[in-house]
Amino acid sequence: MEVERDQRPHTASLMAETIPVVDLSNLDEEQVSRAVVKASEEWGIFHVVNHGIPMDLIGRLKEVGAQFFHLPEKEKNAVAKQAGSKDFEGYTTNLKYVKGEVWTENLFHRIWPPSCINLTYWPNNPPQYREVIAEYTKETKKLSERVLGYLSEGLGLPREALLQGLGGESTEYVMRINNYPPDPKPELTLGVPEHTDIIGIAIIVTNGVSGLQIFKDDRWFDVHYIPTAITVNIGDQILVC
Repeated sequence: MEVERDQRPHTASLMAETIPVVDLSNLDEEQVSRAVVKASEEWGIFHVVNHGIPMDLIGRLKEVGAQFFHLPEKEKNAVAKQAGSKDFEGYTTNLKYVKGEVWTENLFHRIWPPSCINLTYWPNNPPQYREVIAEYTKETKKLSERVLGYLSEGLGLPREALLQGLGGESTEYVMRINNYPPDPKPELTLGVPEHTDIIGIAIIVTNGVSGLQIFKDDRWFDVHYIPTAITVNIGDQILVC
């Protein structure tokens, strides 16, 4: 099976410039707001450092995600997306060679608000998975609200404006854990197709492997990995707000 050359990942046309880094430890919150708005307007994606989420927790998050994907297929399928379901929650996999498809497996489930959580899709294995995700939910929710507050104030709006526009305390938060296992036929490997995120904002934790790219000014740019940073991507819903 042939895959068009321009569909496979390559770096020949990538630029050395990369996305902005915003330091959230800056005591001048007005300056932080301006930096967040500038990065959002010019790039739509940026790193945040000194973000308040403990690095130990981020390490445990990565660990339980990796442990889940190393489970036997039968155990992973215990939380699989239901056949025919229109919902997105559950474990999904695409480890077959289909033209235009990505070699990947994923786990999706809601993490907030409590009224939306369906523990059917929260794995029991690894044993610490649920505890880690619950702890991470509190931290990522705080960070998301903080970023939305900076965006609101930087746009001359009340601090709660964007959060309220997205639903306030009823805003749904979703965990998506992706795994891209080694492909035995790398000549057929496809990257994730170009896309925008239909959500409000995405808080992205990566495992240090390069691959994320963004399109700006008719060019593709690599998103460089910073071990202590979290990546924030502005989604389509913010444009609507």
